[in-house]
Amino acid sequence: MQNLSKKQKELYKAISKILWEKWDPIGVYNEDDEWDDEYDSYVPHIFRLAVEGKDAVRIAQSLSLSVKNDIGLNEDKAHDLKIANLIVQAKINILG
Repeated sequence: MQNLSKKQKELYKAISKILWEKWDPIGVYNEDDEWDDEYDSYVPHIFRLAVEGKDAVRIAQSLSLSVKNDIGLNEDKAHDLKIANLIVQAKINILG
């Protein structure tokens, strides 16, 4: 994250927060808890997809594959698409 611009760092943090608070496929988020890094390993790839201008469908596919292959749960494609749309909107709001 050292070579990122200030705006890119802002997007990176926004994606991390979205994954933690909204995506949370294993259901560990609790708003009263301090920040957690449970999903931070997924941020670099999702960040890269967003910066490359991938659409919400492509980002959602990546989230769904992570849920199925990495976490071992059944994916919720509708939820993943909702989260992907939040990520795309964050990218638009922050980077344009």
